[in-house]
Amino acid sequence: MIDSRGLEPVRDTHRFEEDVLQSYLGKVLPDFAGPMSVLQFSGGQSNPTFHISTAEKAVVLRKKPPGKLLPSAHAVDREYRVLNALLDSGVPVPRVQHFCDNDAVIGTPFYVMEYLPGRILRDPLLPDMDSAERKAIYDAMNDTLARLHNLDWKAIGLEDYGKPENYIARQVALWARQYEASKTSNVPAMDHLMNWLPENIPADDSTSIVHGDFRLENLMFDAEEPKVIAVLDWELSTLGHPLGDLAFNCMTYHLSSDNKLARGFVGTDIVPLAIPSEEDYVSAYCKRTGRAGIDDWAFFMAFSLFRTAAIQHGIYARALKGNASSETAHQFGKTSVFVAEQGWSLVEKLL
Repeated sequence: MIDSRGLEPVRDTHRFEEDVLQSYLGKVLPDFAGPMSVLQFSGGQSNPTFHISTAEKAVVLRKKPPGKLLPSAHAVDREYRVLNALLDSGVPVPRVQHFCDNDAVIGTPFYVMEYLPGRILRDPLLPDMDSAERKAIYDAMNDTLARLHNLDWKAIGLEDYGKPENYIARQVALWARQYEASKTSNVPAMDHLMNWLPENIPADDSTSIVHGDFRLENLMFDAEEPKVIAVLDWELSTLGHPLGDLAFNCMTYHLSSDNKLARGFVGTDIVPLAIPSEEDYVSAYCKRTGRAGIDDWAFFMAFSLFRTAAIQHGIYARALKGNASSETAHQFGKTSVFVAEQGWSLVEKLL
């Protein structure tokens, strides 16, 4: 049973010795004393995330999943580092409190951060809002992404957080490898994209901090105002091309409104909803980041759809092995194929 905060009992595959964790947190966190209650957040497909509470304190714990994992995946240590660096940067993030790399505590590395009560908005159509609030929500999201990309990453100590050159080429190669490593069936659109993308990489090689999974569902909004109070789920963050981040954020314009796992706007008239068009959303971002415009937008969108399809296929593969974070993970098999086909359809229009 999932409560109003998106919390449910800990799933069997993610259980750990709660008394061991309680004893450990009592030593490393100030004002943390049992008895302790543990619930699991229902959202998220990668690193299992838990609400840990006592009578006086509530925190969030995020850990690596159990089982054999793909190389470089589920890097909770990198999440902890970037969250720490972004404190007081102008990009809202939860305050991290502790990192533990000792598997003996709960089986895998984890970190603890503050719990922020607020709103997670999972449906991009925002059906329960009026037009003014929808418009403000999308503008706040756009502003937050622009703030992230405008940051001086060297000044906040992230100069070695990734390689600043050739991000797109490396990402295409990475997700091709990850897809091949978790492949469960043949998907022609993925094969086409893996062949086309490396041969058509744009000359623009800009660098910023990139979130890697920047979408509405990974933002925490204030309980009352259309204001972003935290950007969540930094597992895929690195130094990279800001337009890859922007294209990922704009994938909703290319996905069906009937697809519950990767819901978008196709099939719905968003004009009366006051949701900005893709052109207007991109234009607002360009104004905030000082860009005159974006060449090769179709490439960046196809790249983002390819990358997303590879990630979703990895989720499906973990589900088949029984160690995926979400109970909806099995449904990503078909969804990943659809996303890949959408990406290849954009390329076909250029050929």
